Amino acid sequence: MWTTKQISIAVLVIFLSPLVVRYLIVNSPASGESRYQILHANPLAWLSNRADAPVAGPENTQIVGVAADASSSIDSGNSSLEGLHWLDTWNHMTRLANISAGLPHATEAINDARTAWENLTTSVQNASSPRTKKERLCPYSIRTMNASKSEGSNFTISIPCGLVAGSSVTVIGTPGSLSGNFWIDLVGTALPGESQKPIIVHYNVRLTGDKLTEGPVIVQNAFTASNGWGYEDRCPCKNSSNATEVDDLERCNSMVGREEKSIMNSTRNTGAKQGRKSSKHFPFKQGYLAIATLRIGLEGIHMSVDGRHITSFAYRAGLEPWFVTEVRISGDFELASAIASGLPTSEDLENSVDLEMLKSAHISDGKDLDLLIGIFSTANNFKRRMVIRRTWMQHDAVRNGTVAVRFFVGLHTNLMVNMELWNEARTYGDIQVLPFVDYYSLITWKTLAICIYGTDTVSAKYLMKTDDDAFVRVHEIQSSVKRLNVSNGLLYGRIESDSSPHRNRDSKWYISPEEWPEEKYPPWAHGPGYVVSEDVARTINTWYKTSCLKMFKLEDVAMGIWVNEMKKGGLPIRYETNERIYIDGCKEGYIVAHYQEPRNMLCMWEKLLRTNQATCCN
Repeated sequence: MWTTKQISIAVLVIFLSPLVVRYLIVNSPASGESRYQILHANPLAWLSNRADAPVAGPENTQIVGVAADASSSIDSGNSSLEGLHWLDTWNHMTRLANISAGLPHATEAINDARTAWENLTTSVQNASSPRTKKERLCPYSIRTMNASKSEGSNFTISIPCGLVAGSSVTVIGTPGSLSGNFWIDLVGTALPGESQKPIIVHYNVRLTGDKLTEGPVIVQNAFTASNGWGYEDRCPCKNSSNATEVDDLERCNSMVGREEKSIMNSTRNTGAKQGRKSSKHFPFKQGYLAIATLRIGLEGIHMSVDGRHITSFAYRAGLEPWFVTEVRISGDFELASAIASGLPTSEDLENSVDLEMLKSAHISDGKDLDLLIGIFSTANNFKRRMVIRRTWMQHDAVRNGTVAVRFFVGLHTNLMVNMELWNEARTYGDIQVLPFVDYYSLITWKTLAICIYGTDTVSAKYLMKTDDDAFVRVHEIQSSVKRLNVSNGLLYGRIESDSSPHRNRDSKWYISPEEWPEEKYPPWAHGPGYVVSEDVARTINTWYKTSCLKMFKLEDVAMGIWVNEMKKGGLPIRYETNERIYIDGCKEGYIVAHYQEPRNMLCMWEKLLRTNQATCCN
């Protein structure tokens, strides 16, 4: 009996040993390169060979997902390989360097993304001890009181996660008695290869005037190390260029610089002779307390003083509010306090009662989608993404999986923003993170990313591109495209058939003759909402894979250029325009309404549910 038992044990050990050894090899962090090492070698190379990477064991899973302490609401299942779905498109974008011609800062954006990725993964790995309460990495507001006690002539407020539409910076203080001249700068992250930081807006108050004017004036401008200072916006100014509006607001309030009369003697003294003194209206005066607010709009930055709008400054090319890292206040100005509010911050997941409802529906392998909607979003636009999840992403077609909606987001230069983005992407399953820093000049790569995702990762009959400030009536888009009954060669949207390049260097959409020498563009569809058929997207993907895809930095025009090339190559193209795609606001009966703030989207969704009517809330 004893001998038989020994034999049985020996046989069992021999049988199980290979299985045990295999388990230890697969799950040992020392077997081959760890995911952490692969990440730091080259994130693009790692993702392009992800299928060959070692199977993640318990020791490695925390590196590829957000550490447990990042959010107690995220279950451990998200630390598996399934948690990498938010990198599906990144996995196919390893050839971006081959199609960088014509896109400013393209190569640097890829290199900066690698640095951002390394910092992100290192921070996740180092976050080993759970916090008792989740820290808010991106605060909603920053308040600095008794600011006059700061050392030196400059005062700086750090903006940790950039600015977004709706953010504001309020400065309370008094112009000094010496000259009263002061300035406020919104300073950004240094652009690739540049030592000097860009200035998104330089707000310069000159109470004593300057060489061009004897009276007080406000001068606004922007700066980059490569281009220097741009064209000045002056207020007051008789220049006709100041007549154009920004977000429907005057560039310079017409009251500024006008003559006003003040009664010096009391009108109650009827026997006294009344004397009048002429002066010009100006929002700032030496020795008088002023409350000045810089508010971030969709098209530019707006200044109000003591509650009255004074000036508006349109964004310059490549200078976006998400760049802002600090506010500087300088000059002859006694600063009392400064407040930055409405800053981008992610949702408190621990207190979200509708988390499950907001998560994206899973796309089954082999399932064909009727429509893929790709949304352009920047990393710190947390609030816009959340309001879309709560409104038009709740359409039945999205919930049942016949339509998929995904946000396409590049990395940020700020680690805290990337940490919040990582957490959000893994929680909701509707974000595709892209392997480059999100400079405005690279948005065409996002169009490419939508085409890649809609043909390589999932299979969609039609692909739509929109923005995170657009309200989309999904059912109307879906039914409109079906009624066309066009399965090939379709470009559907608000078609522009007779447009020319912007040649003004200060324009956000400036195009040089070298970039586009022709006087006209081919037909293209405006970016807030256009749809292409699957064959168009697949052709673009094929051109990309063979490094034949020519880049153009205006993504909607780029799509028109690509479609035109397909037409020249013999593909029958059908251009279908829809006037209910509103590109600069909202009108009754819309199917897409652009430039909608989060509060408007909530109102529009509530009205749509209650009345089944497309009603605006502006």
